[in-house]
Amino acid sequence: MINYPKNRKTLPMRILGDGVLHSVTKEVTVEDDELRKFAEVMIETMYEKDGVGLAAPQVGVSLKMITLHVDLPVDEDGNLLRPLSPGEAVLCPKMPITVLNPRIVSFSEMKETKEEGCLSVPKVYAPVERPVNVVVAGKLLDGEEFCLECTGLLARAFQHEIDHLDGIVFVQKVKDPDFEKALPGFKKIIKKSGAKNYQIKRLV
Repeated sequence: MINYPKNRKTLPMRILGDGVLHSVTKEVTVEDDELRKFAEVMIETMYEKDGVGLAAPQVGVSLKMITLHVDLPVDEDGNLLRPLSPGEAVLCPKMPITVLNPRIVSFSEMKETKEEGCLSVPKVYAPVERPVNVVVAGKLLDGEEFCLECTGLLARAFQHEIDHLDGIVFVQKVKDPDFEKALPGFKKIIKKSGAKNYQIKRLV
């Protein structure tokens, strides 16, 4: 049984400092109508908050489950900006998607640093270094299993959301001096969340 308010179309966001955001999630083992309904609520919550992705622990449910909506990389006329990775070609046309038990199979050695935000860290952004390409495996809610190389925003979104499933929030991966610049914003959010004794455990 999935424990969340069943009478709501969207769910409140858990904010930096909440313990559920730093707990390793459990594998999804039962795929039933309750799970599909929860996926619908996650997607509606993601859209309401104008997010690219959402992980189940961000709404208080400790399951390995994410939702994504990443558009194809196109210009204002709808032309592709670059060749698509296999993941973009297969998954982007299906958006929004729900992915069960996603995992990173491999990373590229090449990395890039780009600004990230998070629905659980509202209105505070900071640069994060991540691999440019990742191979991601998982299962879509319709039962389709995949193992695909992803690049672009899709690769970054997968990495960001899968971090959540491992109890990691992006702020933990922000390097100095960017971390110090963003720290006042992080502290403001932590204070608002009421997590008085919470300290950011940095991973870089």
